[in-house]
Amino acid sequence: MDYKIEICANSVASCLEAQKGGAHRVELCAGIPEGGTTPSYGEIALAREMLNIKLNVIIRPRGGDFLYSDIEHQTMLHDIEIAKKLGVNGVVIGCLTADGEIDLERNKELIDAAKGISVTFHRAFDMCKDPFKSLEQIILLGCDRILSSGQQPTAEEGVELLKQLVKKADNRIIVMPGSGINEQNIASIALKTNAKEFHFSARESIKSKMEYRNPNLKLGGTVISIDEYAQNITDSDKVKRTISNLNSTI
Repeated sequence: MDYKIEICANSVASCLEAQKGGAHRVELCAGIPEGGTTPSYGEIALAREMLNIKLNVIIRPRGGDFLYSDIEHQTMLHDIEIAKKLGVNGVVIGCLTADGEIDLERNKELIDAAKGISVTFHRAFDMCKDPFKSLEQIILLGCDRILSSGQQPTAEEGVELLKQLVKKADNRIIVMPGSGINEQNIASIALKTNAKEFHFSARESIKSKMEYRNPNLKLGGTVISIDEYAQNITDSDKVKRTISNLNSTI
């Protein structure tokens, strides 16, 4: 089985660890606590400069839902243009209508802007009303793959829908399980879904080297709990172990 591994990388450091661990591709994202947002120009440029493996970037101007304003849509079109100029291999997109359908018009504009590179439809898919109708629409739009947790919080919980989606896709599009995949469960998810590509982060928490810490202030606010004195970075050894466990299913 020719499995392919995509690492959800939150920094250039994580990209390099993913490469060291044997990943086929990274998806570079900022704003991980918000589900991933478009990384900066500098981060994309440096990742492309330092990586030998494939680099995809998420095109998402904010966290929250996937119903975008005209201004946000224009922002995404510009971000795709910049990403292409920087030499990325693919972009990761997803727009929905207010009633939970695939926004055919806006997604087509983004896909047209990305012509010449790969397009993944991200977990906006997990928020759509009808996954099987949406699958067919995304295939017709011309996306290369769908990232999905099977419309559940984790791929392990959504394994039954993922299995059905892989079967229904019938090699017309790649259905890539993601969310909560790790070295303990990847082999089981692979066997149950028959998926060929998998998306995970393999991150470890690295404590900050800051010695002085202001105890009276949190810049990240209180709505989302963030440890501001730790960095979560992909660990190459964890990537290697997860890939090894996946390959044990062959």
